[in-house]
Amino acid sequence: MNAAQTLEQLGRAGVLAIVRLDSAEQLLRVAEAVAEGGVTALEFTLTTPGALEALRQSIRRLPSSMLLGAGTVLDAASARAAIQAGAQLIVSPTLVPEVAAVCREADVLCLPAGLTPTELQAAWALGTGLVKLFPASVGGPSYLREVRAPLPHLRLVPTGGVSVDNAAAFMQAGAFALGVGSALVDRALVAAGAWAALTDRARRLADAVGSAR
Repeated sequence: MNAAQTLEQLGRAGVLAIVRLDSAEQLLRVAEAVAEGGVTALEFTLTTPGALEALRQSIRRLPSSMLLGAGTVLDAASARAAIQAGAQLIVSPTLVPEVAAVCREADVLCLPAGLTPTELQAAWALGTGLVKLFPASVGGPSYLREVRAPLPHLRLVPTGGVSVDNAAAFMQAGAFALGVGSALVDRALVAAGAWAALTDRARRLADAVGSAR
């Protein structure tokens, strides 16, 4: 799958689950639980020890309809390692031009981040096709709407503070998709093995995004 195909798939999914845990032991089980609820795009953050090996295993064991990426990618070496592990999407919390360059060379979708209009436009100018608005909690849906008024070409994925309660508002403000972390993948639920609860959260989030479109 190339970057353009991944972009299209993420747009259809509407939600990118951000999975950040203390260990990689439960990453595959989390992916299965949220997928059952209709969230089929996930990023395993590199702050989770063992994330890349879990990514390799998940790609082998999960359906090909799942979109699996690596998050918190901060340098070119990490981007290459994630792509070699099979990541279809590379996500950063900042704007790192060398990461975008690695992704362009490999034809893998890159999602750099910015907050101000200047940062967001600079990220877009790297040719990534998609930019993460982070942290989206700073301005909320109204900020997203105001940024896109003069910059309607930006495809933005608000991340940080996004939940089922404001998902519809972000989509209606012009979000391309939503990045959702702890409001979906709650560490306490994972520790308790409350997979049905995770599936329910995913279902409610996917329904909220679908209804807002």
